[in-house]
Amino acid sequence: MVSSVPRLVVAAPSSGSGKTTVATGLMAALAARGLAVSGHKVGPDYIDPGYHALATGRAGRNLDAYLCGPELVAPLFLHGARGCDIAVVEGVMGLYDGAAGEGELASTAQVAKLLRAPVVLVVDASSQSRSVAALVHGFVTWDPEVRIGGVILNKVGSDRHEELLREALESAGVPVLGVLRRVRQVDTPSRHLGLVPVAERRAAAVEAVAAMAAQVSAGCDLEGLVALARGSGALSCAAWDAAGAVAGPPPPPPSSPSPGAAAPGGEVRVAVAGGPAFTFSYAEHTELLTAAGADVVPFDPLRDERLPEGTGGLVIGGGFPEVYAGELSANEPLRTAVAELALSGAPVAAECAGLLYLCRELDGRPMCGVLDATARMSERLTLGYRDAVAVSDSVLAAAGTRMRGHEFHRTVVEPGSGADPAWGLRVPRRQVEGFVQQGVHASYLHTHWAAEPGAARRFVERCRTS
Repeated sequence: MVSSVPRLVVAAPSSGSGKTTVATGLMAALAARGLAVSGHKVGPDYIDPGYHALATGRAGRNLDAYLCGPELVAPLFLHGARGCDIAVVEGVMGLYDGAAGEGELASTAQVAKLLRAPVVLVVDASSQSRSVAALVHGFVTWDPEVRIGGVILNKVGSDRHEELLREALESAGVPVLGVLRRVRQVDTPSRHLGLVPVAERRAAAVEAVAAMAAQVSAGCDLEGLVALARGSGALSCAAWDAAGAVAGPPPPPPSSPSPGAAAPGGEVRVAVAGGPAFTFSYAEHTELLTAAGADVVPFDPLRDERLPEGTGGLVIGGGFPEVYAGELSANEPLRTAVAELALSGAPVAAECAGLLYLCRELDGRPMCGVLDATARMSERLTLGYRDAVAVSDSVLAAAGTRMRGHEFHRTVVEPGSGADPAWGLRVPRRQVEGFVQQGVHASYLHTHWAAEPGAARRFVERCRTS
C-alpha cells in the first residue's frame, strides 16, 4: 500500500523556540480553512497532544521511535492521519536531539526521515540578525537526508529586524515561510512537568489555541506550507490497525482462576481513569483494549464516587495526582471501591500517577491503600527512557517480556512489603521497579502498548478469568 498524506514536521534548534505555538496554531489555522487535520507529537509527551486535539477536533497522536520502534512510526502515523487532508507533526527538543547515548534514535530528525516529510524550522530570532544564516545553514547541512523546506522566524522585534533576517537567509537558500513578532506570549501556563493539561483549563486552553491560530494565520504563508506538505514522499506501508495488532494466540490462562470466573469470551468492562488528575494516556491503549474485546468506560476519580457498573478491570494512567491529592483523598467512597476491586483479584494496571493513587498515602493524605507504600513529592526530577524486562508474571506481561518505557516525575515512593517487583531496569542503573500484587501491576514506567499489543490482550483475558 502506498500513501501520500500531505505532511510536514515542525522542528526547532532547541526547546523554547516556539514549536508548540507554531505547530498548534498551524493545525488550528488549517482546520479553520475546512481541512481535516491530523496532529502528532514526536516523543512521549502527553500534554501537547491535548492542545493538538483542541486544534484539530481529532485525537492527538504520539510518534515515538524509542517506545514503539522505528518500524512502527510510519504505520502509527498513517493510522492517526487516516481520512485527513493534511498532517502536522510537532517535534521534540532540538531537531537532532534524541534518546541520550542512542544517536538519532527518537529524534525529530529520525521521525522526519521515517515519514519522508519536509521540516519547517522554527528559529527564535530575538537576539540575532546575520547569525541566523549560519545557524540555519548548519541545520540544513548536518544531515542531508533531512529536508528542511522552510524557516519560520519567531520573536522578531521590528520591520527592520525582519529585513535583516530575510537578507541574511537569502544566502542559506531556505525560504522564509513565516515571521512571528515578539509579542506577549499566548497564555499557556506551565508547572513542574510542562504545560498545564487541557483537561484542567479547557476554556482558557480553547482561547489559547485560537490565539495561536490567529498568530500563525497573520504571520505565516499558509499556502506555501500546504504546498510544502504536499511534496512529501510516498509511504509504502500499511496503516497500523488495533484489531490486527491484538490478533494472535491468546495468552495462557492463570494457573488457578478465581472461583466464579467469567467464561472465556464473556463481556468485559474496563474502567479507565480520566478527568483533570489523570490526563496521561495514549489513544492506542483504548483502541487496543476495545479490539481485544473490552467495553472501555471512562470515569473521573475526582467526581465519581463509584466505579462504572460491572467493572472487571481498571486502568489508571499518568497525570497530576499530587496537584489534586486533597480532592482524591476526600473521595473516600471511590478509594474504597478501588481497594475492594483490587482485593478481589481483578486486573488493575497503574502507571506513575496511578501508582501514587494506589499507595497508602500521598504527601500525608490517604489514598487507596492497595499497595503497602507511601508517596511524596520531591525536588528531584526523574526523567528518561528505560529498557525494561518483566521480572514477575503479571496481568500485563509474562516474566521475561521486554518492553521500553519512559519515566517523568517529581515524586518518590517508599515501599513496604507484600508485593513483587514489576520491572528490571538497565538504566540509569540496574534496579527493580514497580509492584506486582495479585491482579495489580503498578509502576512509574509509562509504556506504549502498540509496541507490545499482547499487554492489552493479556489484560482483557485476565479480566475474563478473574
